[in-house]
Amino acid sequence: MSQHLTRLFDLPNYQLRHTPQDKAFNTKIKGQWVALSTQDYCFQIDIISNALIALGVQVDDKIAIVVDKNSVEWHILDMAILQIGAVNVPLYATLSSKDYEFILNHSDSKLCFVSNKDLFEKVQAVQKNTQVSSVFSFDNTVSDHNWEKLLTLGKNTAPHSEVEARKANISPKHLATIIYTSGTTGVPKGVMITHEELLHTVKLCKDLLNLNEPYLPMLSYLPISHVFERLVMYYYQYMGFQIYFAESLEKLVENLQEVKPVFLPIVPRLLEKIFDKIIAKGNELSGLKKVLFFWAVRLAENTELDQKRGWQHEIADTLIYSKWRAIFGGHLRFLVSGSAPLQERLIKVFSGAGLPIYEGYGMTESSGVISLNGYKKGESRLKTVGKVVSDLEIKIAEDGEILLKGPNVFKGYYKDEANTNDAIKEGLFHTGDIGDLCKDGFLKITDRKKAIFKTSGGKYIAPAIIENIMKQSPFIEQIMVIGEGYKMPAALIQVNYEFVKDWAEKNTHPLKDVTTDAILIARIQEDIDRYNESLGHWEQIKKFEITPDEWTVEAGHLTPTLKLRRKVIKEKYQALFTKIYAE
Repeated sequence: MSQHLTRLFDLPNYQLRHTPQDKAFNTKIKGQWVALSTQDYCFQIDIISNALIALGVQVDDKIAIVVDKNSVEWHILDMAILQIGAVNVPLYATLSSKDYEFILNHSDSKLCFVSNKDLFEKVQAVQKNTQVSSVFSFDNTVSDHNWEKLLTLGKNTAPHSEVEARKANISPKHLATIIYTSGTTGVPKGVMITHEELLHTVKLCKDLLNLNEPYLPMLSYLPISHVFERLVMYYYQYMGFQIYFAESLEKLVENLQEVKPVFLPIVPRLLEKIFDKIIAKGNELSGLKKVLFFWAVRLAENTELDQKRGWQHEIADTLIYSKWRAIFGGHLRFLVSGSAPLQERLIKVFSGAGLPIYEGYGMTESSGVISLNGYKKGESRLKTVGKVVSDLEIKIAEDGEILLKGPNVFKGYYKDEANTNDAIKEGLFHTGDIGDLCKDGFLKITDRKKAIFKTSGGKYIAPAIIENIMKQSPFIEQIMVIGEGYKMPAALIQVNYEFVKDWAEKNTHPLKDVTTDAILIARIQEDIDRYNESLGHWEQIKKFEITPDEWTVEAGHLTPTLKLRRKVIKEKYQALFTKIYAE
């Protein structure tokens, strides 16, 4: 069936042959969903390819794309770039000007496309320090260099023979994209991924996910510059699903209820926020309704993944769980969580409520997938990230580091021989993650190798595990465990401002400063004491300090994928660090 599918840009015509549709891509314009057919998608790809060639784009040229939200233009441009042998360099909209300048320079990008005026001005401000000759905008009102002009150029430029000639010469091993890692520990590295590496993972998804009917509705909302969403979008096109673009994160729930997707990729932080809002709604109830709500929560929490549902679940489903599923549109069959560890409690609660969550593990360097919990009975297990995918060889080094080799694993970092040689040794990619492979094939992840530290007493601390446990507290939005070289682990905490505000109002407690309020600190301590009970004595959080501001991507606390920048956070709150360990 897929013998003609060897390069990523083969996907549109593959869909045209097997599952052509009128609603391949759907965008909300002035309150209405406007569709683009598979036929028009293929046509516009060729038009834009023609335009790029007219602009002088050569094979192996790099083209950067920065968008604040997903759009059909991104995908048309992506395929147009790939089929003329150029290389797509996606960038996050949340990067600083300094990061834009570095990546545009390091990647040797010749052109840059942006989605709006703010991004246009941000890139234009550093353009003179880069090799970028032109900045184009998808928004036609921002600049003369815009999407409409590019379509016109492509239509008016003579025939597409050059496009077809280039397509014929592109090998599956040709470089397709350079994805820059978010740089939790230093300068971003450009992960080079070929057509065949990404396409291998796309085809794997067909077996990993139990979605076999074409034309199913899907919602795109995660950052397309991240390999997770990029892979999922290629998978949707491969399967012939209908793709709808979310208007914004603020309108995500509204769009979910309109589109009614059957599958949703999700990141833990977003799921945590949704669950917090569900619980907040429950706390607003009173009397019997409140009793029933929290009875249903406990029932879901205590339901094993493969447990047969009984009469209690039927009652809870009718009264409570059906309302939770309605938040996601009511037709969701399952979710896949990736990019960071997910709380075990959330997996049990949502799965018990009829929203199975399959936690997986992947990296940019593995084209998005390494392992995944499965939908078949016995193929999903808590405290693991599932079974390793087929064709991927995995080894656990003596120090516990996970090592990989396989057809979806990258071959190196762009213009970075030192980091490439450090990461790939004897043909095995060193992931930097510490884990354990069970005898029956399930993989467990402990922490990032560089994040694990030792106390002065010689005990090893895996902070991610502790942080994940502590984030079960509704008072804690973000937490970073510290203590390398000190006698005990401690923590820096950013409170959940929305929850804390509601808590203070309900308890008629005037709250002036979250960092010093004794009653709030004592309440958070209660949760920490409770969660400490599940940890070894040497792992328990003995002290904590509350930071005075919110941890954000823009301020540098978090990467664009919402991972902690530990070094930055420690530097920002050095005074609090010193206060904790002053005694």
